[in-house]
Amino acid sequence: MAPAKDYYQVLGVSDKASADEIKKEYRSLAKQYHPDANPNNKAASERFKEISEAYSVLSDPDQKKKYDTMRKFGAFAGGPRSWGSRAGRAGSTKFEDMDLGGFSGLGDIFSSIFGKGGKRSGEVEPIEQTVEIPFKVAALGGKVPITIPVTEACPTCGGSGAAPGAQVSTCQECGGRGTVSFGQGGFAVNRPCPACRGRGRVASQACGRCAGGGEVSIDKKLRVTVPPGTDSGHKVRLQGQGQRNPTGGRPGDLIVTFKVKADRFFRRQGLDIHCTIPLNFAQAALGTKLQVRTIHGQKVVVKIPPATQPGRKLRIKGQGVDRNGRKGDQFVEIAVKIPEDLTPEQQELLEKFAAKADLKY
Repeated sequence: MAPAKDYYQVLGVSDKASADEIKKEYRSLAKQYHPDANPNNKAASERFKEISEAYSVLSDPDQKKKYDTMRKFGAFAGGPRSWGSRAGRAGSTKFEDMDLGGFSGLGDIFSSIFGKGGKRSGEVEPIEQTVEIPFKVAALGGKVPITIPVTEACPTCGGSGAAPGAQVSTCQECGGRGTVSFGQGGFAVNRPCPACRGRGRVASQACGRCAGGGEVSIDKKLRVTVPPGTDSGHKVRLQGQGQRNPTGGRPGDLIVTFKVKADRFFRRQGLDIHCTIPLNFAQAALGTKLQVRTIHGQKVVVKIPPATQPGRKLRIKGQGVDRNGRKGDQFVEIAVKIPEDLTPEQQELLEKFAAKADLKY
């Protein structure tokens, strides 16, 4: 079985090349060999297929990682190790015997990279976006607006990629299937046809607005529901709210990761809310009553007992986070503020108090 081509050699880059270097070289080669720039040139069309297939794998971090694992053990022409040179070598380990994460054989490994049957079953990769949300919205729940960059069908051509009045015919490259097969020997991978961009039909003149792509970029505005008790790192998946499917199938999903902003007054531990209230020396010593804010927008009167010490926590029952039928409390921590500037009278009174105080340690 002949080994498949080495994708790094196809793009003319080193296997140490960065993602930006790979993208730069792909764009240069794709522009040079694109069917639109080389009409009726079968050799250029085949070269464009190779370039597109190589980039589709090397531009995807997960696929690239698995591809590099296979390449390491000589599954591709020009790789670091030759498949044939290792076979039958005395004392050497065969490729099939290597531990590659539980795959039973080369066919399983290749399928894991490109999908069963060499295709991703038409699904669109989800969009992932991190959204900052206010502390109170995270605690109580609510909705937040977000904007995501997506594509939609071009309003001028309706997604066909054809200029108004242009003739549309079956793609000769793929026979109207919308996909072409890449690979050598026993390897075969289906990918969208580069000539018709997966549509199966080509136009005599490309649409001027979308340059024949059939889609334009827009900023999509959504309101995302935030569940009560949301923490930083929590995710929600919005089905069908991501990228459109160029083949007309189900749109991709949107995965939103929340990042909770800190609040100047409130803190949170699980379902409980914590805050710190400063008292002066007299209030802490004699006791007092204070109005304390809660995350629910209410003000609750809290009684401060006499001789309250710094760091004491007072509980306001039921004023915490309400999630799945469970409700937390709010805890008020006391901080005693020592005055920095005393009047002469205050100074004299404190000195008398200190002289009479019976402090024992």
